[in-house]
Amino acid sequence: MYSYNDFDEAFVRARVAQFSQQVARRIDGSLTEDEFKPLRLMNGLYLQLHAYMLRVAIPYGTLNSRQMRQLAHIGRTWDKGYGHFTTRQNIQFNWPVLSDVPAILSALADVEMHAIQTSGNCVRNVTADHFAGAAADEIEDPRPYAELLRQWSTDHPEFQFLPRKFKIAITGSPNDRAVTKAHDIGLRMVRNGRGEPGFEVLVGGGLGRTPMIGQIVREFLPVADLLPYVEAILSVYNMLGRRDNKYKARIKITLHETGRDEIRRLVEERFAEIRPEFHGHDQALLDDIRAAFAPPAFRNAPVDAHTAAQVAPAYRAWADTNLTRHRNDQYAIVTVSLKAHGDTPGDATSDQMDVLADLARRFGHDELRISHEQNVILPHVHKSDLPEVYAALKAAGLATANVGLISDIIACPGMDYCALATARSIPVAQDIATRFDDLKLEHDIGPLKIKISGCINACGHHHVGHIGILGLDRAGVENYQITLGGDGTETAVIGERAGPGFAYDEIVPAIERLVLAYLDQREGPEETFLAAYRRLGLAPFKAALYPAEGAQDAA
Repeated sequence: MYSYNDFDEAFVRARVAQFSQQVARRIDGSLTEDEFKPLRLMNGLYLQLHAYMLRVAIPYGTLNSRQMRQLAHIGRTWDKGYGHFTTRQNIQFNWPVLSDVPAILSALADVEMHAIQTSGNCVRNVTADHFAGAAADEIEDPRPYAELLRQWSTDHPEFQFLPRKFKIAITGSPNDRAVTKAHDIGLRMVRNGRGEPGFEVLVGGGLGRTPMIGQIVREFLPVADLLPYVEAILSVYNMLGRRDNKYKARIKITLHETGRDEIRRLVEERFAEIRPEFHGHDQALLDDIRAAFAPPAFRNAPVDAHTAAQVAPAYRAWADTNLTRHRNDQYAIVTVSLKAHGDTPGDATSDQMDVLADLARRFGHDELRISHEQNVILPHVHKSDLPEVYAALKAAGLATANVGLISDIIACPGMDYCALATARSIPVAQDIATRFDDLKLEHDIGPLKIKISGCINACGHHHVGHIGILGLDRAGVENYQITLGGDGTETAVIGERAGPGFAYDEIVPAIERLVLAYLDQREGPEETFLAAYRRLGLAPFKAALYPAEGAQDAA
């Protein structure tokens, strides 16, 4: 993992000292809330429905055991004993007291973490494949490139006041687990005809009130051109992006209004101008960063313990859903579900975070990852250690065998916390998970991604859920729209709206009818919900959702 150098350390400490003074001035009344707001947002501090919320960056979702243990300490000392992992691979603390925030930021700095650029119209936390460096299908570990982009974009003088926030995602695998096509810039590692690695560059993806899939502006970008090309894209966006209407300010609208060919021409023109200014310092820095992400020293040992443990049904179910093939056949990638049935998706208690830190240190080469799907990853676990890891997870309430299944739901905080939300999303996720656990159908249903947002801003990624649920306010009443067929992978597509929305007490029965229709219509267990939807189209699912309409037609 990358470790701070002297410059990083001094920069973060200076920001903590600066913001501590600003907090003191807000508390003594020297600053009004209006004056304080832009200052706190620059440091990741929001004012939500009930309290301040501090959003802490976890760069490309990677952290070590010491950092996880510090997050547990923060949750226990200055919050309510838990933290919430988000779809941006960050963690949010929902109940900090303003006077405690300087101490929290100082504690973060002690473990090389901060909350800078987790808000504001700047380049946000660069996200990456949560299996990076471990995945069997990987061309190259994308995290060194993500770290290069992080260092370049942090406090970049030209890009601190963009037209709107700007999100970059990167993957090193052909199988896209980073939702790159729904980001302002998506970088997908590919090889050219000579076998050299580089990037397919997509621009203009995004969800929110105007969901769009990113468009390719470069089929192959050499690795050495990454930084100047990304800078060229941001320069063009900074010039053309609309500042008159924040709802039309994202680069997806700029691309839509300007046209891909013209945007590509402008980017290439700007790239040609600035490319000569890059003399190789970025590549020298990249080499240093690559060294920090060298693979761990993998152990060579028998894996019999894992094989023997699979006679136990509960262990085998967990192994089937929560383990992923590692590039080293003796190892496995462990996804720890933060979606126990009935619990809040993405929440982990401080005690659970301590357990995860301990497992990473003892069995995981001191690495943890946070996924955009709000789970925690132990990327390098030797198979002989898996039974012990499973036992520890089970004791901590973290061994739910549901990764990729119907209860592994992405949900935004919704009206439980968020000041922008117009409907609840957490209770809907909890009720769906509990209902299908009661039905004992989860493993029969198989892979199915449900994503829930509590407002049009789509933090729950509902547009790319196989089943997407969007909560809205309709004349003071919560109403839930359903979209079907969305996909956030390399075959990304925006889901199709099924029809009129449902009241809060109608949404879970509606999802149940939808899933039972899938089970009735599928060609066999090997046909997933998404595959069945693509084969059958909307009609049979719509008929299940709105049976009264079918009865009317029959009459």
